[in-house]
Amino acid sequence: MKTMREEVFGYMQKKYKAKPEYLWARFPEYAVFRHADDQKWFGIVMNISYDKINRDKSGMVDVLNVKLDDILLRDLLVQQDGYYVGYHISRGNWISIVLDGTVPFDAITNLIDVSYNVTASKKTKQKIRPPKEWLIPSNPKYYDIVHAFDNADVIDWKQGAGIKKNDTVFLYVGAPVSAILYRCKVTEVDIPYDYHSSGLTITKLMKIKLIKRYKPEQFTFERLKTEYGIFAVRGPRGVPNSLSAALKGK
Repeated sequence: MKTMREEVFGYMQKKYKAKPEYLWARFPEYAVFRHADDQKWFGIVMNISYDKINRDKSGMVDVLNVKLDDILLRDLLVQQDGYYVGYHISRGNWISIVLDGTVPFDAITNLIDVSYNVTASKKTKQKIRPPKEWLIPSNPKYYDIVHAFDNADVIDWKQGAGIKKNDTVFLYVGAPVSAILYRCKVTEVDIPYDYHSSGLTITKLMKIKLIKRYKPEQFTFERLKTEYGIFAVRGPRGVPNSLSAALKGK
């Protein structure tokens, strides 16, 4: 039967292709797990004397150090059995989890995932983040967006920074329409393109699929301002939760 330490090692190697690195001759049982791209640590497994983290305990115990993104979550966890302020790394929201069965394996893997995401590089975070909703502008001066989906439900569109496959985009059409007209799903990204003209440069495209149409009077610029605090749509931006709920409502 595998030990909890072995199960944790197996999880990080299988999911993140991260192998344990033994960096200290004085501490041959200490293993570090890193991101492949920037070499930042997202997990450290150590074998320590239990009384170093809990005076009421004795003997040796394996602990896993992971980093959290929420100080309130850290403070909540360290009040529970099996969780401690990070051993040797107490700053920066690191915690230590004992690997003696006190904490369920599923709970440990969830926190490994959190730590991996928190410590990831900007490029990796973009790659692994969940689908996001965007509000993006469209200018009738450059493209007849009002009739863009008359003959097809998938079109090519200028790809904004940060947008990835499976994201949702809500197309805001500028004056004289001045309203959100379409909800679309991004089906393909990073399509090479080279277009330059006065005031417009496009270097890559994405494909977007029409999911829903809105009437021009539904989500006007005036409503975006007064109800949702959106005073300008000059480039891709996130969608407030309240507006998202309204856009996805019946």
